Amino acid sequence: MSRRKLDSKAFAKQKQSRRKWLTFVRMCRYGVNNFSRNAWLTIAATAVMTITLLIIFIAVASRSILIETVGQLRDKVDMSIYLKTDTPDDQANAIKKELLTLSTVKSVTYVSSTQARDIIAQENKNDVNYLAALNEATNMNPGILHVVVTNIDDTTQLASFVDNDKLLKQYIDTSRKPSFAGERKATIASIGHAINFAQEVGVIASLVFVTISSLIIFNTIRMAIFNRKEEIQMMKLIGADQSFIRGPFVVEAVVYGFIAAIIATGIGYGLLFSSSNTLASYDIAVQPTINFAVFYGGFVVLGMIIVGAIIGVISSLLATRRYLKV
Repeated sequence: MSRRKLDSKAFAKQKQSRRKWLTFVRMCRYGVNNFSRNAWLTIAATAVMTITLLIIFIAVASRSILIETVGQLRDKVDMSIYLKTDTPDDQANAIKKELLTLSTVKSVTYVSSTQARDIIAQENKNDVNYLAALNEATNMNPGILHVVVTNIDDTTQLASFVDNDKLLKQYIDTSRKPSFAGERKATIASIGHAINFAQEVGVIASLVFVTISSLIIFNTIRMAIFNRKEEIQMMKLIGADQSFIRGPFVVEAVVYGFIAAIIATGIGYGLLFSSSNTLASYDIAVQPTINFAVFYGGFVVLGMIIVGAIIGVISSLLATRRYLKV
């Protein structure tokens, strides 16, 4: 007897699961059908959703490109500490080792007085007059310690070292103040401000278009509800539950987001690849972002679809909650 009860419970559970699955399939089918019922509203909702997701894509890609560009520029910027022309190499290397012990210092390169002169000659090898003047000059170039720090905005530790290190004080060229990036630092700071500004503009633009897109989808769903008012009343009379009535509208909004995500991602990739050469010609580090977009292309598309679906679902739930009153 107990075995029959167990079998009947298992059968009932299986039947219930099958019924839920069929209900879900029907909701999806009705939602897809609703998507094609009003072509103009569908096109408008999908177009605005596409613009919204494209702006989000551009904002994220631009931020990544700017961060990579600033990162590369920061790595190229070094702080110069000038040493006397007669500084022995062993003493200069000893100062170099002390600099490397600082937590904010990434690397140190020492260029001796002779090496500095050779570098200048190599850089101006095509200028005959300059080379002649350089050969006749009796003054020596100072030795230079090129210091790369982890953060060019924080040179406190390096400045303290220059002011207090006893060995450095013996050999530092007092006629030349250490160059803590100078104009290059100002340039990097300006780019940093540009990043923050671009990021804020991207976020604001994304929020504005997300709102506009949500409102259009909201109105699209509302009009669909009004057009199917009698059909919805009939579904209520025959005992359809809330989720079954609301489900097709949610599915319809998800379809908007899905299609818009595919289109926006395609346009976004096209813009990224087509502008890569132009951006690279201005020393903008676009390649790391392109490499990421190519390698993780599937995740990018999936992320765009999820964002589009979230916008659509929230809009449809608000519309159905307000106008279906189920």
